[in-house]
Amino acid sequence: MKTLSEQAVDRAENYIASNARVLERHRFATLFRVGDPAMVVAALRPYRNADGGFGQALEPDGRMPGSQPAAIAAAFGFLDEVGRLGGELVRGACDHLSAICAEDGGLPFVHPNAEGYPRAPWWQIPQRYEGSLISTGSIARLLHKNEIDHPWLEPATDFCWRTIENLSAANTYETMGAIAFLDNVTDRDRARTAAERLGKIVRAQAMGADSDESYAPWDFVTNPDSLARGWFTDEELESSLDVLVDSQQQDGSWPVRWPAWTPVTAFEWGGWVTIDAMKILVNHGRRGSE
Repeated sequence: MKTLSEQAVDRAENYIASNARVLERHRFATLFRVGDPAMVVAALRPYRNADGGFGQALEPDGRMPGSQPAAIAAAFGFLDEVGRLGGELVRGACDHLSAICAEDGGLPFVHPNAEGYPRAPWWQIPQRYEGSLISTGSIARLLHKNEIDHPWLEPATDFCWRTIENLSAANTYETMGAIAFLDNVTDRDRARTAAERLGKIVRAQAMGADSDESYAPWDFVTNPDSLARGWFTDEELESSLDVLVDSQQQDGSWPVRWPAWTPVTAFEWGGWVTIDAMKILVNHGRRGSE
């Protein structure tokens, strides 16, 4: 079993210090050193808008100033990882979600206020204003995880259940949103049943070189308690984690697996992806010692 050495952590820290945003510098310090969670909260505030949501290119592929579901999902995730998901920041963002949710109870992946602003080619404004598991599942799971009650959560939860239980196919990002929701929603029996069905769909789909879809087991099994753990054999998961350890680059970063459509996103995603890779390895007990 390969582990993340302290030398590897040092190299990652140097990469973050050399290339990443202030936000990722504070995230890294809080997660892997002795940083202050309050600094992560402070670093997030400039990305917050007057409507309570988050935007301002917090999610690097959306360069628009307006609030976007993907940016709110990112903000909530960063607050959760340092134990600060709650309070006025979250209430305000949830109020905004209530104002922009679709009739089906979900959130679009891209809000129409992206029109006219630079964004990645895959940030397409939908022709119909309807929910997406990518954003809705990611946000709803964090509210369930932290036992945060808000009027938006009930219709969002209904949307997630309905969408997941009627899936016949799912792309990688939809699956990530779905399993994130299932790992944290309160009805555990229903979640286990839905996860088992979803896993069969994932494993039945063609993946890899001849497909538009690809994944590693750790994309879904971000921690060993995930319901997605049952989708993969021990050998599949452990070998994928070995590959993740080995994929740290010479500069200390982990590779970004999608195109950098404008130069700044290579740096902004680089810090984010590096921290995510290290979180997954730590969650699976892969941080070693010298």
